[in-house]
Amino acid sequence: MTTMQGQTVLITGATAGIGKVTAIELAKMGAAVVLVGRDAHKVENTVAEIRTLPGVDQPVDGLVANLASLAEVRALADTVKARYDHLNVLINNAGAVFMQRQTSPDGFEMTFALNHLSYFYLTLLLLDLLKNNAAARVISVSSGAHIGASLNFDDIQNERKYTSFKAYGQSKLMNIYFTRELARRLEGSGITANCLHPGFVATNFGRSNGGIFNGLFRMTHLAAISPEEGAKTSIYLASSPDVARVNGEYFYRSQVTKASIQAYDDLAAKRLWDISLKLINDPEIEKV
Repeated sequence: MTTMQGQTVLITGATAGIGKVTAIELAKMGAAVVLVGRDAHKVENTVAEIRTLPGVDQPVDGLVANLASLAEVRALADTVKARYDHLNVLINNAGAVFMQRQTSPDGFEMTFALNHLSYFYLTLLLLDLLKNNAAARVISVSSGAHIGASLNFDDIQNERKYTSFKAYGQSKLMNIYFTRELARRLEGSGITANCLHPGFVATNFGRSNGGIFNGLFRMTHLAAISPEEGAKTSIYLASSPDVARVNGEYFYRSQVTKASIQAYDDLAAKRLWDISLKLINDPEIEKV
């Protein structure tokens, strides 16, 4: 088993599904794990559970944040920087699909806010901690749902016409754009950025929509893989020495995989970066 001794890993969306499995396995490898979730009770229970597992001998910390809120992302980053002087691995894992169009506390469409802006903002806020290492890794959980998606920069938050899976697919394309543009900007810094498709995983993903949608997700999960299987690529990208210098790639089943044609549009990636920077409107963000 790969050792993660001496490494600190932060994982968002870590109280269930592949995020929780990833946290468990990296803790077993010797990493000090920081779990982030929006439900304080679930965070507390998950931390307590992992601490009691055989082989876990490093600190397990838990932090609470609603990552759809820019203020809470900023507060989360401030807490992390106050507690830790370095971060070896950041895993942007939290995400959701919303059947009805909703807006975040900042007025952004929720899929865009949670699945993209939180990845973007949290990563930029934690760059200083990541740079305090000879090498560090930023891992973002994308999805094969990006295939067929494209961005309309004149309506990037789907105000004119909203469909849930269109918005979700676009957000997963944004994860790839963010990864590729971050990798380009950090080339030579010692920080690598990669993203992944975990596969279609049987988790509670989508269940919060309730009603008929809850039943729909339960039915589709009959064809899904387990969270343990789905977490393997995240664990691999966080721990394997084989990918220590791999940068800007999209992975599936722990292998570099071709994303959609649209995913390699570098002009779109840069444009999304510039729009996102303007929307978060934080003058203290380090220009990368």
